[in-house]
Amino acid sequence: MKKKLWGGRFTEQTKESVESFTESISFDWRLYKYDIEGSIAHATMLAKCKIITEKEKKEIVKGLKIILAEIDAGKFKFKKNLEDIHMNIESALIERIGEPAKKLHTARSRNDQVALDLRLWVREQIMVTYNYLTIAQQALVQKSKEHFGVIMPGFTHMQHAQPILLSHYLLAYVEMFERDKKRLLDCSKRLNESPLGACALAGTTLPTDPALTAEMLRFDGICQNSIDAVSDRDFCMEYAFCLSLISMHLSRLCEEWIIWCNDELRFIDISDAYCTGSSIMPQKKNPDVLELIRGKCGRVYSHLTTLLTMFKGLPLSYNRDMQEDKVAIFDVVETVHAMLNIFAELTMNTRFNGEKMKSACENGFSDATALAEYLVRKNVPFRKAHEIVGNIVRECVRMNLKIKDLDLEIMKRYSPFIAKDVFQVLGVENCVRNYKSSGSSAPRFVKNRIAYWERKLNKG
Repeated sequence: MKKKLWGGRFTEQTKESVESFTESISFDWRLYKYDIEGSIAHATMLAKCKIITEKEKKEIVKGLKIILAEIDAGKFKFKKNLEDIHMNIESALIERIGEPAKKLHTARSRNDQVALDLRLWVREQIMVTYNYLTIAQQALVQKSKEHFGVIMPGFTHMQHAQPILLSHYLLAYVEMFERDKKRLLDCSKRLNESPLGACALAGTTLPTDPALTAEMLRFDGICQNSIDAVSDRDFCMEYAFCLSLISMHLSRLCEEWIIWCNDELRFIDISDAYCTGSSIMPQKKNPDVLELIRGKCGRVYSHLTTLLTMFKGLPLSYNRDMQEDKVAIFDVVETVHAMLNIFAELTMNTRFNGEKMKSACENGFSDATALAEYLVRKNVPFRKAHEIVGNIVRECVRMNLKIKDLDLEIMKRYSPFIAKDVFQVLGVENCVRNYKSSGSSAPRFVKNRIAYWERKLNKG
């Protein structure tokens, strides 16, 4: 077995059992593009600082680009005994160009190298997540536009509360995803500092120019403390937190739609292509995609917990425990991207049953608040109006009637301020039509909001 690139002080070969336990190439191979990008920038900086020659730099860059092409084409063989992506690429470069490759690691450690690679990877993945969120928003806005005017019951405590537009409900999740996008951009700004130049933890005695590599790699600047630079994984935890919130929003929506699928409600009908059947019950049509999105939310949370737990007791600066950060961050990103992708597809292939929703609105006295506010406009104090309407609802329950079907004379027994015009506020259509406050389910506001999101999401 060949001697390790770091094996100068060692007299024994690493045991195969140790190789298997400590290797990370099985998962950190994903960083190859970023490792090569960082190495090209590092070699360019070394040449500009006269630490290596221009000729050596060109040989290194040419060799790295050949390796990149081989990996892209699936022709590169990763070796477990070389531990990680960094050693695999460096070893391959030495095999190809010889002595110049041995100078590439000058003024660099795997500690700042992996910190760099991971920042580059996370920065790119954040924008991938951002784009997936935009696609999900577009699907929801499209459905909001298609079903504009459909009235559904709004719920609090899982009980009928007030009637709302289905479009208003769908746009609530568009707003949530927009906050998710803002958090991602904020996270991206915070991570966008280059750790390259911190070396193992203390920097280097060589005359390097970290600001140059930071500029070449499109960072806003460099990390100002070399110890923090190699030990910081806050950006991974922050990204994992952002992804956890995204998965929570998805899971929350899926929970509702799973309920809406059941035979009692039938608010939605999902395309057969996005459902599964039962192995024993021929009639079943199960919303398994929604259930799996809901289930994977827990998996996402677990990775955030893993990262937080891993770092809570780590002394500065780098520790090998940190190798495990990639297991968590790689899987959490892949999981959430898969969730967002299938959710957008499913949404576009879901039909909303407006008749069922409207019919459901007739239950639960959802126009009671509108009646209370009617009395407020008659100068009745709200608390008194609340009591009056509560008494009317009790009467309706006793008589098995809806408020709008109650005789006017009976209503007047509870308040002399109730007149014939009360029927202009009762009933779910009147409730929705009469909403006035900004951000409410008033049709004109919802229509404007749909137009706003169409412009915002489709520009560029």
